[in-house]
Amino acid sequence: MNRRIPVMALASIAVLAGVSGCAAEPEIAPTSTPTPTASAPDPASTPDPEPVETEPVETPVAEPSCETILAPSTTAMFAEQGWTFKQQEFRIGEDIVADGFECVWGDYSVPSDHVQVFGWAPMDAEASAAAQQKLLSQGWLRADADGHLYITEDPDYAFAVDEDGYGMTYEFGDGWVTLADTRQGLVLIKRP
Repeated sequence: MNRRIPVMALASIAVLAGVSGCAAEPEIAPTSTPTPTASAPDPASTPDPEPVETEPVETPVAEPSCETILAPSTTAMFAEQGWTFKQQEFRIGEDIVADGFECVWGDYSVPSDHVQVFGWAPMDAEASAAAQQKLLSQGWLRADADGHLYITEDPDYAFAVDEDGYGMTYEFGDGWVTLADTRQGLVLIKRP
C-alpha cells in the first residue's frame, strides 16, 4: 500500500496552517541597548594550550577459552544449531602444548562425526620452530600465504578439506599457534 501524501494535499495543509490557528509571534522590544561585540583575540598572541597527557585506557582482554577465541556471532550460530563444545588439550601430533586448548564443536546429543575443531596455544619461537619441523618430518606441508605461515596435513590423507584443498591446519605466529580442521576455519579464530 502506497502511503505517499500527494503534493497538493501537503500544500493545502501548509496554507491552512498559516491561515488558521497559527498566529505570528509578537515582537519583543529590547529592554537594554546591545553592547558592542568584543574583538577576537589575535591568534599570534594566544599561546597554544599545553597538551594533556592521559594514560592509555586498556581494554580488558578476555581470558582465552573456547567461547572467547571465536566471534560471538560464530558461537551464537553454533548454539542455534544445538552445538556445544568439548575442550581438550592442545596437541601437535602426540605432544601436548602447555596452556593451550582445542575446542571440538558439534551436536553431542546425536552420534555424528560432523564437528568443527578450533584451538589456540601460546608458543615461543624455539618451540614453534621445533613443532613445525616435527610436523614437516611427518609429511605435513608448509604453505606461506598472505604473510601467514601454515602447516597443513597432506590433502591425500585429510579427513575433510576446504574448497582450497586444505585439511587440518596449524597457523604459527609470533608467540602463538592456532589450529582448525581446515585452513579456512582459521579465519574464525580471534587470537587473544
